[in-house]
Amino acid sequence: MALSGLEIYKLLPQTNCKECGFPTCLAFAMKLAAKQVSLSDCPYVSDEAKMKLEAASTPPIQLVEIKGEDSEVKVGNETVLFRHEKTFYHKPGIFLRLKDTEDLETLKSKVAQVEAFHVDYVGINLFLDGFAIEAASGDAATFKSAISAVRSLSKKPLIFITSTAELAKAGAEASDGTRPLIHAANKENWEAMANVAKEAGLPLVARAENLDDLADLTQKIKGVGVEQIVLDPSVKGYKDSLETLTTLRRLALKKTFRPLGFPIISFPGSNEGVDETLLAAEHIAKYGGLIVLEDFNPASLYALLVLRQNIYTDPQKPIQVLPGVYEINSPDKNSPLLVTTNFSITYFSVANEVEGSGWPGWLLVADAEGMSVLTAWAAGKFDAERIAKDAKTHNVEDKVAHRRIIIPGHVAVISGELEEELPGWEIMVGPREAVDITSYLNAMWQK
Repeated sequence: MALSGLEIYKLLPQTNCKECGFPTCLAFAMKLAAKQVSLSDCPYVSDEAKMKLEAASTPPIQLVEIKGEDSEVKVGNETVLFRHEKTFYHKPGIFLRLKDTEDLETLKSKVAQVEAFHVDYVGINLFLDGFAIEAASGDAATFKSAISAVRSLSKKPLIFITSTAELAKAGAEASDGTRPLIHAANKENWEAMANVAKEAGLPLVARAENLDDLADLTQKIKGVGVEQIVLDPSVKGYKDSLETLTTLRRLALKKTFRPLGFPIISFPGSNEGVDETLLAAEHIAKYGGLIVLEDFNPASLYALLVLRQNIYTDPQKPIQVLPGVYEINSPDKNSPLLVTTNFSITYFSVANEVEGSGWPGWLLVADAEGMSVLTAWAAGKFDAERIAKDAKTHNVEDKVAHRRIIIPGHVAVISGELEEELPGWEIMVGPREAVDITSYLNAMWQK
């Protein structure tokens, strides 16, 4: 049974040495109880305490790392069932399935399309995480050629879908310098597949039709010495996926059932009679770790990536941009100066409207701790004092020859206070909505 923070604290050295990165042993104990740190971070814990703290220090869901040449996907280590309880930590990796039976030029064409797909979402670069290459030919040489073709154009992480240990070994040999995931060990081939994974130091998927068999399989694989395991519960359809994946998550978190405490891989497009995008969205929300798509559809992929980003953004830390002064449309010293908060959606709404207006301008982004204008104002995070402080910190006086600053219309009430904080400045009250910025500048700003 997992220990509480206070129970863990009693087993720690209680020296408050701070070498773990926390100010006190109690603070470290609380983080350890929440499965957010490793016991190894404490350099002075005794061997006896280590044994007692094993349950508390081991994450309920094993962390699994898949590495390409220049990027990696980490899944697992989740500690809650629901995002609002704390946060989700590792976004599910989204992969595209490729088959080695396709000719190499077709294969390369698909890879090139994926590599070219990048979407900017409120300042965040969204893209597909990697490729799942299936040894559909059953031939090791053909499989290796397909892997080489993909790697010639992409440095993303890979998953190898194979039915035999010989093909898995061929994939491992063709992936030198990377860390792919091998799919999959089942009750017939688990020993041979586990030996390949262990020898190559690679993570391995355990696949079974029911949870009892899956738990038995993971224990056998761990017994061989493979620690990083991914579960494939062979889900089919919307209802089965929701029930099975939720059950797996509950068993891992609520029951601390170690044999099923691993991330999950799913193949939403392999099920007949379901919409791949819809089922993939369900798996992102509940509780896929790796999601393999059959088709590359940029419109659907964009929707899935945005959904994933929103779900895996810490609810206590909204998406935000760095405070500072941003240039739009190559402004000069006579260009208007506007101010807003550093909440990403607010920033991009304002910046896009200014850019679209054709007006060159300066945008002072105040540190409002990632809150929108009205929320920040109500919380006391976007007031005259803070705006004036940021204006001085970022030297706006050196950027403009005039002394006029435009504040959002929703906070017109602070204009008088801001005049006191910025003596000699004219405080102009702008529109309430970003969409009205163009008409406002055309009517109110004189060069």
